[in-house]
Amino acid sequence: MAQQAQLQDLLPELAQLQQILATAPAELHTEVLCTVPHACGPLPVYALRLGNPQPTLPAIALIGGVHGLERIGTQVILAYLQTLLQRLPWDRCLQHTLAHCCIYVVPLLNPAGMANGWRSNGNHVDLMRNAPQDCTEGAAWLVGGHRFGTVLPWYRGKPGVMEAESQALVSFIRRELLARPCSLVLDCHSGFGRTDRLWFPYAKSRRQPMAHLAEMYRLRQLLLDTYPHQNYIFEPQSQHYLCHGDLWDYLYDMALSENSLLLPLTLEMGSWNWVRKNPFQLLSSLGMFHPIKPHRVKRVLRSHLILINFLINATLSYQQWLPVPQREQLKAEAISLWY
Repeated sequence: MAQQAQLQDLLPELAQLQQILATAPAELHTEVLCTVPHACGPLPVYALRLGNPQPTLPAIALIGGVHGLERIGTQVILAYLQTLLQRLPWDRCLQHTLAHCCIYVVPLLNPAGMANGWRSNGNHVDLMRNAPQDCTEGAAWLVGGHRFGTVLPWYRGKPGVMEAESQALVSFIRRELLARPCSLVLDCHSGFGRTDRLWFPYAKSRRQPMAHLAEMYRLRQLLLDTYPHQNYIFEPQSQHYLCHGDLWDYLYDMALSENSLLLPLTLEMGSWNWVRKNPFQLLSSLGMFHPIKPHRVKRVLRSHLILINFLINATLSYQQWLPVPQREQLKAEAISLWY
């Protein structure tokens, strides 16, 4: 009981997730990808599945909590998971979707970091700098990943060694997504700029566009045409900075080597806007990464529902917009816009 109370204080997101799982319907399949040590006891990294697991069908993965300071990403994923479970008994549209595609959810990849209030994991390693690949074009100093030591943020970890959380995610994505005809990923983060952004690979290169640039550009077109009043900036991460060891660069290249179509997106919520509205947030370690005022938290939790629904529908309906017609023309337009 004392350990549960401590967990509730340190990591309410994990306590909320476990409460959801305790009352979840049988349709929600649960597994523990790994456990990580912490002073309050071993912490599980959960992966959840709703829908048809047949590998001939498309799938989408919703990821949160890669950086422990960015709690709002996990909260967005948990809020959407609760919405799905409430819709499940009565929503025939959702039932049809789940019969023809699969939704995977990893709400909290870095529980030890979140419990500690760190960006890094419990070993002081930044999981988004931990993949075994290097940027050769001049990664941003420190921010782009380094091996000077664990005292500084953005530490990559030891060469050739992936942390348990990173390896668990890579193994999970490879097992569940790469055999499919099409898969999308949305990884929820915060802490950059005043506008919500959708980033896609590469983070390792400004000069090398991803092989599926036309497909990503077409996905952007669909979003803008379907929801013309949304406020996302859709762009490659390399527009802003380069980094070593990006997990989605690594997984995308792995998918390419296995002739798999994986389209990963990172949602970077514009947390500087929260600081602008409430400068006192800077007095908190979470202030740069999380909306403190309760009404702003609620606003964020509902503001990305349309985006997630759109991505699920795009996954389900991938044959309606892929393969991309006039692919070379779309690729040329994308290069003109972004490169």
